[in-house]
Amino acid sequence: MKKISVVFVCMGNICRSPTAEAVFRHFVENAGLSEQILIDSAGTHDYHVGDPPDQRTQRAARQRGYEMSALRGRQVEAADFHRFDYVLAMDRSNLAILQDLGPADSTIQARLLLEYARHHPEREVPDPYFGGADGFERVLDMVEDAAQGLLQEIRHRHFT
Repeated sequence: MKKISVVFVCMGNICRSPTAEAVFRHFVENAGLSEQILIDSAGTHDYHVGDPPDQRTQRAARQRGYEMSALRGRQVEAADFHRFDYVLAMDRSNLAILQDLGPADSTIQARLLLEYARHHPEREVPDPYFGGADGFERVLDMVEDAAQGLLQEIRHRHFT
């Protein structure tokens, strides 16, 4: 059975995309699909390559049972369009960067993560970096919703 792979992408890979990676990994583990689904995250910019997720992001996630302290920032690259089945952006500006970065010979199209959300009509996960603690909670709410929808989609398309 082919492994399905997912990469979540935001600007710096220290807030939104590592949150999505940690939340989705938790859901995948609970579904017993860790051996079938590879999960990663990256940033469109190189601001935080090698850095752990933002401490506020980690704190908010830990309060909900998600662990991400071992994650380290990396920059997305064109080769990711050959390595991953799902390239998912947190907002339209990062989606545009991904669409420009995607190689012509790739069959993978970058999409917005919130296309998989069932309870949030928004399509962009707001960047909580310059705001207060409530922004990190909002990101978690949106990402949890979309991650559940994404897992349902992957199960339906690849494992039934």
